[in-house]
This record gives sequence, structure tokens and C-alpha cells, in this order.
Amino acid sequence: MAGRSEGTSAGASVRHRVVIVGGGFGGLFAARLLKRAPVDLTLIDRVNHHLFQPLLYQVATGILSEGQIAPPIRSVLRRQQNTQVALASVTGFDLDRRTITALRADAVQFELPYDSLIVAAGAGQSYFGHDEFSRWAPGMKTIDDALELRARILGAFEMAALEQDPDRRRAWLTFVVVGGGPTGVEIAGQIAELAHRSLPEDFHTIDSTSAHVSLFDGGKEILAGFGDKLSAKAAAELERQGVEIHTGSIVTAVDRHGVDVKGADGEVTRIAAQTKVWAAGVQASPLGKLLAEQCGVECDRAGRIPVLPDCTLPGHPEVFAIGDMMSLDKLPGVAEVAMQQGIYASQTIKARLRGHDGDRKPFRYRDLGSMATISRFRAVVSFKGIRVSGFPGWLMWLCVHLAFMTGFKNRFITVVQWGLAFIGKGRSERTLTLQEAVARVAIEEAGGRPFLLRITAEDAPGGTEGKPPASSEP
Repeated sequence: MAGRSEGTSAGASVRHRVVIVGGGFGGLFAARLLKRAPVDLTLIDRVNHHLFQPLLYQVATGILSEGQIAPPIRSVLRRQQNTQVALASVTGFDLDRRTITALRADAVQFELPYDSLIVAAGAGQSYFGHDEFSRWAPGMKTIDDALELRARILGAFEMAALEQDPDRRRAWLTFVVVGGGPTGVEIAGQIAELAHRSLPEDFHTIDSTSAHVSLFDGGKEILAGFGDKLSAKAAAELERQGVEIHTGSIVTAVDRHGVDVKGADGEVTRIAAQTKVWAAGVQASPLGKLLAEQCGVECDRAGRIPVLPDCTLPGHPEVFAIGDMMSLDKLPGVAEVAMQQGIYASQTIKARLRGHDGDRKPFRYRDLGSMATISRFRAVVSFKGIRVSGFPGWLMWLCVHLAFMTGFKNRFITVVQWGLAFIGKGRSERTLTLQEAVARVAIEEAGGRPFLLRITAEDAPGGTEGKPPASSEP
């Protein structure tokens, strides 16, 4: 499958061109494994950083800075001489011509040819058909989400300190978290710890410990995938911190001032809360649908594209779809799947270049288990039938997360910050700005999108080429 550039002379061969879409776990692991391969690699992403998403909630609650969990992709891959990084948003694919179309941040469109393509575009937040909820209940998928939530969470205490009306003050000190999976449990626990351990001495006109944190989930229990025992232990620990858990409860409406919740009995209750966090459900990147249309398959309800056992698309063995955006053998949408598939895809490309394609076996996932931290020194871990909770579980959680973080410097600083937050009471990352808190609302009301600068075709370099088409990225 060694590729040739269009327009080159018959004897002028070029190196195999690999394009990776997405700099998350799948894309980054794939790129690293191709470091010494005889290929020309381009990694394209609409952000310039690799995000360690499992610790995003710690940015939102002031424990870590965004730089500690989101190193620049260029820095991570700086020693790979065969690799280029492109900051752009992918808008389309032409699988027959083997090209992708992308849009730069200045609204200039360009094409990128490939011989092998790895699409690892991940997934975004799902609001189950109610995307209007996102304005008042940000998700937990991007750095923008985390910084906005940090501003809203910390800003709520600032506003409560100035509020004279008891009911309005209570609404500022009420925090609603939607979703009882690992993300929802972790953010709810950290908001409670922030209110009870880190802020009491900072405020003199309000009692920060009176903050009310409610966690809502439509299922019978939180952390359902961890089993009944670990779920019960996690619930007990959260309740010990003051978090109210409401299972069998579905949020039916979200607005500026609160949420409507339908309980197990069918009754709808109004809860006044200025700060809402959405941690329920995921939706695959829209790029999955674009690929599906190209190769004649149907995406599932979550927008994931079905792939063959070797992670390639039907009829296009040169195209791999990996991670949260693909569907294969009911694999979970977790980072470990993306990492292992990224490694597998790169190994397959290298095997093909050596002429050993026929020796490759189908992708096989090795389950590394699941874990979630509940509070300081408390976590739950499920691994191959082994269930661990409490302090031992927290130590396992700590070691695994440090191992998968990128860069020694980030690991070292993270350990220091964890010491300040968990052993002491300090949270140094508590800077907030009004712009972070209201940016989402302001952008939507202005009719804009954060990726594009919205310049006109005449102003853009290249004339009409600069006119932005409809992007498929969320």
C-alpha cells in the first residue's frame, strides 16, 4: 500500500503518507508508534493540545491547571522528525480520492492527501436531543468546559457572598450534577470537598459548608458498571460528604435559574440552582457519520460507526476508525480502548509496509478495569472481578493516572498539587474570569462558533477559498 503523490513522475516515489485525525489517546498513541516508521505523518486536530480527560474535573474544581493535563501536541511529538502537526478542523472525507478536507482557524479550507488514514475524533457530550441544555449545563469534555465550570462554580460562592436575599443566596449555593457515572461522581465529590475543606476560611459573610450538592441519575444506582457493592460504597462516601443522590430521576428541563426533575413516581420537581454540570451520555464525533455515508454503513444511536475486526471501514482497508467514535464487539467508550486501537492501527500500517499484512490478527481488547475517585483518599476500582475501595483503591487510582499522564514535569507538578489539595486544604488554581463564565452564552447569542474567526471571504487569504463551509466538528 505504499503511496504515490498525484502528479509525480512514474519513477518518483514518495514515502507512505499517514494522516491521523485527533490528538486524543488513540491518535497520540498511534502517532508515537510510528516514530521510526518509513512514513510521512500528519496529525490534525482542532485544538493544539492532548487532553488527559480523566482529570478534567480537577481543573474544574481548582486542583490542577489546564497545562498539567493538556500538554501541546507539538511538544509531545517534537522528537518525531517524520511528523507534522496541523491545527485545523476536519470538515469532510473523500475516500475514493483518499483526501480529507479541513478548515483552518482563519477560515481557509485545504485538502490533505493520505495513503493510510486513522480517524480518532472521539466523542462529545450528549444531551439526548436537548442540546439547548448545554447553555446552562456545560459538559465535561474539553478544556473550555472545565474552565467555564471552574468560573461558574467558584463564581457561585462569590455571588452568594454578595446576595442579601436568602432564597437567591440558596440558589447560588446549590449545585446540580446530572449523571451518576464516574465523571458525575467525581465532580460532585470535589464540589463538596471544595465547599467543606478549601473555602470555609476564605468567606466571612457566608458559610460555604452550607452548599448543597445534588447528583441525579436515571438509573437504579450510581456507577452501575462497577457492581452493586462498589456502587453502594461510593454512594455512602458521597453522602458522608453531604452529596444528595437521587436515582431514578430524569432532568427534563434546564434553564438559567434551575432544573426540572422527574422522579421515579413521575412527579416533576423544580430545583433552583445557578450552577449545573452535565455528565450524562456521550455522542460520537459527527465525523463518524461522514465516514459512514462514504462507505455505505449506518451509525448506531450514539453516532458510532461500525468497523471490521481489524478496526478498518468496510471496503476501505486503508481507513481506521478507532476509540469512542467506532462500534466493535460492544467495546466500552474508555481511554484504554482508544489507546490499544491506536497501537494496533499503527502496527498494522507498519506490517503492511513490510509486506506482512496477512499475518495480522483481529483487534483484541485487554480490559484494564474501571476506577473512579470519590473523595480524597477514597476511590473504587473494578478489575477482572476484583473489587477494591477506600484508601487502597485510591492508591491504585493515583498510580494509574500518574502512569498515563504525559511528561515527567506534569507528573511531578501534579503530585505536588495533589499533596496541597488532599493532605492540606489548598487549591491554587482558583483564578476565574467573567469571560470564562459567560463565553458559551455570549457566543451562542452572537450566533458564532468558537472555532472560526468568522471573517469574510474577501478578508480571508485566498479570496473566496476563505469562505467557511459548514463544519462537521462539534
